[in-house]
Amino acid sequence: MGIAVPPAGAAKAHRTVSRVTTILELAAASRSGVRLAELATALDAPRSSVHGLVKGLVATGYLREEGGAYRIGPAINSLLAAAPPTVAEAARPVMERLHRQFDETVMLAAPVGDSVVYTDTIESTEPIRYSAPLRTRRPMHPTSSGKCILAFGTERFRESYLTGHLPDAALRDQIRRQLEEVAEAGVAINRGETVPDRSGVGAPIFEKGKVVAAIAVAGPSNRLADEITEIAEATKAAAHEITAYLAGRI
Repeated sequence: MGIAVPPAGAAKAHRTVSRVTTILELAAASRSGVRLAELATALDAPRSSVHGLVKGLVATGYLREEGGAYRIGPAINSLLAAAPPTVAEAARPVMERLHRQFDETVMLAAPVGDSVVYTDTIESTEPIRYSAPLRTRRPMHPTSSGKCILAFGTERFRESYLTGHLPDAALRDQIRRQLEEVAEAGVAINRGETVPDRSGVGAPIFEKGKVVAAIAVAGPSNRLADEITEIAEATKAAAHEITAYLAGRI
């Protein structure tokens, strides 16, 4: 079996960029701020190297230091203030309606590098439910949201992901066929592939012809089983509505 080679021109991780973005993500996720020792441990890097990156982020306003802990700085807010309306703003009312219809957990997911991150969620009111971790990188496959992003993303991105994460050629072929089915159906289903006894349905959201997010519904497999077709159609319709809103059609 030959060695899998990523397609030419595929995006590649850069150690310094990865460290900087991880520092910002950890600072954003911590209410009390994150300390240098925690960052060095998380990055598996020397404290001296991390200290230089942190001080640079403080100097440019992307972090602020309070009592030895680092929090997100005002420069981030400046970037957000300049941004156009977000997918999250368009998706939230649709998510709420989908939640009322099925009372299962509804999630909005976005691609972040070669991972998928849940950026918003409305949890089911049922005592047994799926609880989606926010702002945490998760593998694209086999999540229903990630399948959508892979199926409707560019071939270069898809092949780069598959060759980078799945060394077995036969498994890659199997997943390629699965993603072709997702692209044809316009919806992805995950039946216990990520978490045992939990199922999910996802549909892609597009902006300017590019898949930018996915909306998903998830819950216990035994509860979703009888409604999976109805949930799939409703989730697909919800994704179409958000896409239309982003395009200014509604």
